[in-house]
Amino acid sequence: MKKILLTTLTLGFIIGSQAWCMGPQRTYPELNTVARVNLSAYLGKWYEIVRLPLWFEKDCVGVTAEYSLKEDGRIDVRNTCKKNTCDGQTKIAHGVARVTDAASLAKLKVSFFWPFEGDYWILELGPHYSYSVVGSPDRNSFWILSRTPTLPESTIQDIVKRFEAKGFNLDTLVRTQRCE
Repeated sequence: MKKILLTTLTLGFIIGSQAWCMGPQRTYPELNTVARVNLSAYLGKWYEIVRLPLWFEKDCVGVTAEYSLKEDGRIDVRNTCKKNTCDGQTKIAHGVARVTDAASLAKLKVSFFWPFEGDYWILELGPHYSYSVVGSPDRNSFWILSRTPTLPESTIQDIVKRFEAKGFNLDTLVRTQRCE
């Protein structure tokens, strides 16, 4: 009985803390994803170009994400970075993603720590899947990923302008230091 009470209180504290930290909820116009994702073309290695700061990527440089299909249809996620510098300790986070919109395959939920999940929406794709813009409908997460370690500055600036117009506050955007 004590174990159940302690677990319930702990979960209540975690959920309550998250709600308090998030503050008042804002409403935004609908955020559209790409019309359709070819998952086999999307799988593979991506380089993080820029991101909104999030606690789990604090002090990360040289960030990459690798996606592969699991036998059960879900997607294996492996995020890798170096801590503080390119010579720093390697950090690897393993997760799993599941498609939540079968029509587009562009809306996913990703979990690195069950039962918690986060939105992973594919908002834009470059020609031949050369880059991807990923975010969440609450506009609290945003990444530009590329198949190559760099993207032209003009491409980055054009993407940022488009997504600021869609309600993303990108004033604190972090440029990911390359390590290759």
